Amino acid sequence: MTNYPSCFLSRLKLPQQGGSPLSRVPEFVNVACPNAAARPKRETDTMDTFVDSSWYFYRYTDAKNAKAPFDSSKAQYWFPIDQYIGGVEHAILHLIYSRFWTKVMRDLGLITNDEPARRLFTQGMVIKDGAKMSKSKGNVVSPDEMVARYGADATRMYALFAAPPDRDLDWQEDGVAGVSRFLARVWRLFDKWEEAVKNQAAQPTDPDDQPNPGVHEAARRLNRKLHQTIAKITLDFEDRWHFNTCVAAIMELSNACHDEGTILAQVHGDNKTFGNTLKNLVLLLAPFAPYLAAELWEKLGEQGSVLRAPWPVSDPALAKEDELEIPVQINGKLVTVVRVAADADAKTIEAAALADEKVKSRIAGKKVVKVIVVPGKLVNLVVK
Repeated sequence: MTNYPSCFLSRLKLPQQGGSPLSRVPEFVNVACPNAAARPKRETDTMDTFVDSSWYFYRYTDAKNAKAPFDSSKAQYWFPIDQYIGGVEHAILHLIYSRFWTKVMRDLGLITNDEPARRLFTQGMVIKDGAKMSKSKGNVVSPDEMVARYGADATRMYALFAAPPDRDLDWQEDGVAGVSRFLARVWRLFDKWEEAVKNQAAQPTDPDDQPNPGVHEAARRLNRKLHQTIAKITLDFEDRWHFNTCVAAIMELSNACHDEGTILAQVHGDNKTFGNTLKNLVLLLAPFAPYLAAELWEKLGEQGSVLRAPWPVSDPALAKEDELEIPVQINGKLVTVVRVAADADAKTIEAAALADEKVKSRIAGKKVVKVIVVPGKLVNLVVK
């Protein structure tokens, strides 16, 4: 058996009581001193409270072990932690101590990992009325109050939408109300087109119908927006943790559904594209507003839990824009924006910029010294 430090073992034997473990070790506390009238006692309050939080999470891996702090093989299975999330106040004390103790326990042979966690993400604080929200300041907003007033989804979604997770969040109740209104608008969207999508889904397409250019273009626009949204949310959610931009993208997709719905959800519209977009909108909404998403999933006639449904996958070909807007600068100052094909080369973009009337009027009588083209990004004309 490994020779565990006495501080670990003495701590394990203690009942739930206050004070330092050393205070219950007489041979440490009592000191023989011939020069003292009374028998002196050693100081037992030797460790900061953060020391306890520096190793107890290892104990979680083997909490019922009465002979050791934990079984090393069990700790090795769980550590190092994949991702640690903590407030900025943890950047010192707790995190420093936890790293120090990990290295000490590594040297003692208790564990094999060098660090307690592979990655650290420091989240921002919640600010209200210009001060950090805390019980001591008396400025805490109870989530229960917000849930009772606006619902759990709106409260949750606002917390994710109000700021990037690594920035401070300035709590505004009006913001919760705004998200609540957005979710109500999503519900009305599904309520409006639910029967139309279901009924038309059962109707075969009439082969004698001529393709409707308006419907075709609306379907392309909505399908492109859907796949762009899937790509953006997948990236921001999994890699960047920018949940606020995810929510913003969902709002944009919802607006696109409102805009294109009247065209697509008609007798000879493209209900397939519209219905598929609504289904994927629910899937994208589910991590942020799970209760509403569950209701909408059922409303669409889908089976099983929306939270167990496969995550949608973006098709780059469908997400690709047909045209791009390219800003045109003259000596570094924005003059106009030209539209070109998405796959246009540098020469084509340059020609479009030089043919623009605003550019022509600005460079008339001047010499174009240099044309800088960044395909898909910008054009900058250097003139004298």
